[in-house]
Amino acid sequence: MSVFPKFSLRPEVEEYLQATFKNDELVSAVGPLEVERKYEHLLNNLSHPPAFTTVRVNTHLASVEHVRSLLSEEICKYKGFSIPILQHPELSDVLLIPIIGPRKDLQELTNQVIVGAQCGNAVLRGAHVYVPGIISTSNFMKAGDVVSVYSDIEGKCKRGAKEFLGTKVFLGNGISEVRRNDIFNSNGPLKGLGVKMIEPIYLSPSFDNVLSSYIFLQNLPSSVVSYVLNPQPGERILDMCAAPGGKTTHLATLMRDEGEVIAMDKTADKVKKIRQNAALLKLNCIKVFCCDSTKALASDQREFEQEGPPFLRESFDRILLDAPCSGMGQRPNMAYSWSLKEVASYQPLQRKLFRVAVQLLKPGGILVYSTCTITLSENEEQVAWALQTFPCLQLQSQEPHVGGEGMMGAGLSPEQLKQLQRFDPSDAVLQGMDFNSLQGFRYEDLIKLANKDCIGFFIAKFIKVQ
Repeated sequence: MSVFPKFSLRPEVEEYLQATFKNDELVSAVGPLEVERKYEHLLNNLSHPPAFTTVRVNTHLASVEHVRSLLSEEICKYKGFSIPILQHPELSDVLLIPIIGPRKDLQELTNQVIVGAQCGNAVLRGAHVYVPGIISTSNFMKAGDVVSVYSDIEGKCKRGAKEFLGTKVFLGNGISEVRRNDIFNSNGPLKGLGVKMIEPIYLSPSFDNVLSSYIFLQNLPSSVVSYVLNPQPGERILDMCAAPGGKTTHLATLMRDEGEVIAMDKTADKVKKIRQNAALLKLNCIKVFCCDSTKALASDQREFEQEGPPFLRESFDRILLDAPCSGMGQRPNMAYSWSLKEVASYQPLQRKLFRVAVQLLKPGGILVYSTCTITLSENEEQVAWALQTFPCLQLQSQEPHVGGEGMMGAGLSPEQLKQLQRFDPSDAVLQGMDFNSLQGFRYEDLIKLANKDCIGFFIAKFIKVQ
């Protein structure tokens, strides 16, 4: 059930993506019609939000059942309705909340607010509109006005415009919390709530400042990653590209806050965010450093090892490389603005990080590589390169394995593809949910839907054998 324009890209980037999803190996195996069908599904599905909001429980502070009960109460307060909250059978600390929508009974109003694409994507996943995301409003808009909210998916609306006739996507209706003049005529940057969404096209609870020490909003595949790495209490773990800290804090929780999780990011503001999240979730085994992870390997064997980077070779029991990537798996996303040069820049950076990770890993240690993109070059091709470049690495099967297998096209064997985990948005069937249809789903069917209808993501697991 497609209600938004399909995912759009620059022509050269679309050609590049087509080459991924219509590669010769894949066409040979499943035929050109099936390949074309999946590619069209991909473009349609990327522009829509996943079918579930995924919440990870901080089991360091509370039980899953207790938090589920608290969440039910919060959702009832939010809209006065009851909706099932499902515990994932293979990810025991993950709760799934079905998203109701798309709603077709909403009336579009003449009083309008135009928001940027990034803000619009957040609204489709349950957020309210904050003032920095507002680009334009109708003339004379006042606080308390009921307004229709639209996303400027092509980025063509001029800030402060009183009318916008370009391409825009309806996101739902809300109540303005500010006047137009307060937004565009204020002396300094205005912050705070701009529009409180009361009739979003996708009904998903807002978790702003809700149970903030007990829950962490995290896409389902991102929660799978930490389970695959399987950190043990007392081990020394490295999260090489850790911001904003979701996986870092999950690793620490799975270790029962016993051992050491080193988290690194090269941007000071992002490092601050990791520290804030660790403190909020009351996790003490996390140590955060501002460091470019490509420079995390010490060039000499120092007599006394320092606490922070650079680190000596073979310093870590397990390493997570959740690598910077082109981000094409994120949902919803109706328009991708990056150039082919920007997309192609990530493969060499990922390999640079990978080389450091292999050297920092102890013999017998585990390395997990992940991305939130859908290209071959950043996923399966990186696995093929790693196996050829580092004879000390062996691909490992993953547990839990709730995604699909790897994609053909990089020369990996069928056995190797089965050891990979690719969450492919083209596998999902957009069907929409309302309160009545939700009652007809069995628990098993909802879990299958959650495993498929999520963001695009990729996971590979290696062991260092020598």
